Amino acid sequence: MKTLVLGGYGNFGARICRALAGDPAIELLIGGRNAARARALADELGSGAEGIAIDLSSPAFSEELRRLGVELLIHTAGPFQDQSYDVAHAAARAGAHYIDLADGRRFVCDFPSALDEAFRGSGRVGISGASTVPALSSAVVEALTREWRSLRNIDVCIAPAQTAPRGEATLAAVLSYCGGPVQIWDEGRWQPRLGWADPTRVEFARLRPRLGALCDIPDLELFPSRYGVTNRVMFRAALEVGLTQRTMGWLATLRRLGLLKRPSRLAALMQATAPAFDFLGSALGGMVVRVEGEDPTGRSIRREWHIAADNDHGPEIPCMAAILLARRLARGHDLAPGAHACMGLLALDEFSAEFDRWGMVTDLPAEEPLG
Repeated sequence: MKTLVLGGYGNFGARICRALAGDPAIELLIGGRNAARARALADELGSGAEGIAIDLSSPAFSEELRRLGVELLIHTAGPFQDQSYDVAHAAARAGAHYIDLADGRRFVCDFPSALDEAFRGSGRVGISGASTVPALSSAVVEALTREWRSLRNIDVCIAPAQTAPRGEATLAAVLSYCGGPVQIWDEGRWQPRLGWADPTRVEFARLRPRLGALCDIPDLELFPSRYGVTNRVMFRAALEVGLTQRTMGWLATLRRLGLLKRPSRLAALMQATAPAFDFLGSALGGMVVRVEGEDPTGRSIRREWHIAADNDHGPEIPCMAAILLARRLARGHDLAPGAHACMGLLALDEFSAEFDRWGMVTDLPAEEPLG
């Protein structure tokens, strides 16, 4: 399957290209505006990979995909918060499958209704959110709550390592809702909260406790209805260096007061200055998912799942769902045509080989009775 990774030499795109290079079922194209960078990575990877210059904003983008014979487009060129669906529409018109790594709430949540007709018409599948959220997070929730009678609370927290490679696009994405209103499902109703404000202490199995603050991601909107959550869905990010976490809180306050209208403009500055604090952190990051509800016998219980990623391998996690889905499509394991948010497409055990590949450790503590 001829597969184009758009943004293929970027922070996440290059990781996906390295995973797919040499796969006998995949003919790899590494694409972006910078032909030299694309070709340099292709030369490094070998295995028949080819680097090409391609501009997603070109009016002829769809025709170029068709000319190249692209059968699968993996879109990693974020941030997705302010993007249109032009790339996905172009893929559908070109008769290609489409996967993206979007974590923008509106982008992922509105994707099925906006693109389903286009992908059904082309007989192809379009998948948005093939990343840590909601692809992995939903797989964990479904593994933890299989056959439960009801689900009361879902609490998720991602804890990146301080020294892990950062992308400016990722920083711009998280800053876009810093101090902005975020609708969350809490106490069984929708309520507004401020992004990155009011940090809360979060415990991890193999990481020191950190302060975590609200992030605006698709799970907050998708999970309440998908899983019938009766009380709360919360998602936090916990930065390793407390000063950095508190800085995000200060920025949130400045935006709330009207003194900082667009925090995302600070992304380049934060990208440049963040390494100065690396000596205060480590190469260890992780994630925790906690759920509460009623098990098949009607008992009120709590379960949780942890993962720890050392040696700055944490950024591999957002790439895993796209890699797994690409391999599945390339081997003819068809998915239903149409457009989907990436939930229920991958089971948690399908990620295990990727976790092992990077030396990541998962923990599943004993369930706790409640009440």
